[in-house]
Amino acid sequence: MSKILIRGAKVLGGEPQDVLIDGETIAATGTGLDALDATVIEAEGQILLPGLVDLHTHLREPGREDSETVLTGTRAAAIGGFTAVHAMANTFPVADTAGVVEQVWRLGKESGYCDVQPVGAVTVGLEGKQLAELGAMHDSAAGVKVFSDDGKCVDDAVIMRRALEYVKAFDGVVAQHAQEPRLTEGAQMNEGVVSAELGLGGWPAVAEESIIARDVLLAAHVGSRVHICHLSTAGSVEIVRWAKSKGWNVTAEVTPHHLLLTDELVRSYNPVYKVNPPLRTEADVMALREALADGTIDCVATDHAPHPHEDKDCEWAAAAMGMVGLETALSVVQQTMVETGLIDWAGVADRMSFRPAAIGRLEGHGRPVSAGEPANLVLVDPAYRGAVDPAGFASRSRNTPYEGRELPGRVTHTFLRGRATVVDGKLA
Repeated sequence: MSKILIRGAKVLGGEPQDVLIDGETIAATGTGLDALDATVIEAEGQILLPGLVDLHTHLREPGREDSETVLTGTRAAAIGGFTAVHAMANTFPVADTAGVVEQVWRLGKESGYCDVQPVGAVTVGLEGKQLAELGAMHDSAAGVKVFSDDGKCVDDAVIMRRALEYVKAFDGVVAQHAQEPRLTEGAQMNEGVVSAELGLGGWPAVAEESIIARDVLLAAHVGSRVHICHLSTAGSVEIVRWAKSKGWNVTAEVTPHHLLLTDELVRSYNPVYKVNPPLRTEADVMALREALADGTIDCVATDHAPHPHEDKDCEWAAAAMGMVGLETALSVVQQTMVETGLIDWAGVADRMSFRPAAIGRLEGHGRPVSAGEPANLVLVDPAYRGAVDPAGFASRSRNTPYEGRELPGRVTHTFLRGRATVVDGKLA
């Protein structure tokens, strides 16, 4: 590989520095660096961050290639500044065996746009009745460390306990989709004033909070790691804050859309706003932002959930739940967290790279921008402003809630082990 000299970038938002990439690693950082045979990228005014890591991506392959493939999903990830994503298990067939997770892992290797770490299912077929082959998936070539039935809740307390006990043996983590199913039957949106006025079935906050309360207690009892997927309510924040105050091994994520959008948008009946967990209230949004800022919520995860046009271009009740998010996540975090003064760019690196990589035990990612480290990097132009145009997405699906909305920031370059996957905002 040729050498690349990034000149004058603000590393983690600090003072301008030069960063020299040689092969797959960062060779040097400092000022006034020179490399006669290097390709020079003038990065004045841009922010240089470690490559972003997503703990929660739906790549749909195998089985739903009409929505997304590993190739198109990793292209979208690279455009968004991600160098690694965790691919959720709700594929067809479900990723509940060593064979399926290895297939997804190998597809990721072939795509070359970012690393793909498969997430294994907790239960066979996501049915919540029998533990899947957790040990075999961990011992496979994919080396699975994160297990989740995301899309469905592991609602049986005994099975959840057994899963936590099992993964403890190899320092794995169970990532829970917290949704008490009996409390959300027929739910279409957040339960509250708006759902009452619209006459839509409500998804109450307590359905999330009750499962989180149970699971942090189980994790403490077992001495294992539990991770809360897409936390969405102020009450959930308080439960996680309490669990952490006890010293329990609990982590949590929030999605970009739950940091920005509220259930008031559902008044449009536009199914692009239909998501699980649903968009919550303004008070919940503010609580989530504060919790991400103070570290109660550990990281941002996209819950990138692509759907084909026909699954969203229909009446609200029939529409699929989910939003694409890989290509807009960093912009939403810049708007909601950086430009509001809640965190700085070093905080973005922490919440979108360092911490998710640590939770997923992902080697080679979430590393400092310093000599000798893997050259997994992203350059961001924070001054950019532009309206979101899904027609230009790298993702196969277009179900974004931000169409036409002006968002700040733009990824100009992404580097995966020293190789540019994105150059000047376009796929390399």
